[in-house]
Amino acid sequence: SAGARPVVGHGMIFVPTGWSNGEILAIQPGKAGEVIDANADSAVNAKRQLQVVWKTKRNAPKKPSLLLAGDLVYAIDDGGVASCLDARSGAEVWRERIGGGYSASPVSAEGRIYFFSEEGKTTAIEGGRQFKVLTENKLDDGFMASPAISGKAFFLRTRANLYRIEK
Repeated sequence: SAGARPVVGHGMIFVPTGWSNGEILAIQPGKAGEVIDANADSAVNAKRQLQVVWKTKRNAPKKPSLLLAGDLVYAIDDGGVASCLDARSGAEVWRERIGGGYSASPVSAEGRIYFFSEEGKTTAIEGGRQFKVLTENKLDDGFMASPAISGKAFFLRTRANLYRIEK
């Protein structure tokens, strides 16, 4: 099955652990070959360059990848709860249920964050520290694949069709 991919920024790697532990980890990379036990006492890991800077179990996605936009990490869990975390501290900025099932990863374009549900609903929110839905649209088919963006065009693959939507 598909798993979420890590994203990189702010000198850290943001990793959704997916099916196993169901956590989001912010890891400061170490030197080559260095390993870390994310569950070990912090004193054990303090001597290493590789550090888990923060972690959370709340609303960790299994399939959708995270989205890093500026200083914020956006996530949508498989059950339709969208969340926004401060990238540096891991503090929850907001968390809202937008509903539906999710496999597709969120994307960002022109200051907006887009979520695509397995039921075919697209939810566009304003990027930032306040949760604000800008619009919702529905296609007849559901989204299982993450969209691609090229210029002002979105390429959306549903269960039955491939769409190009452009401004």
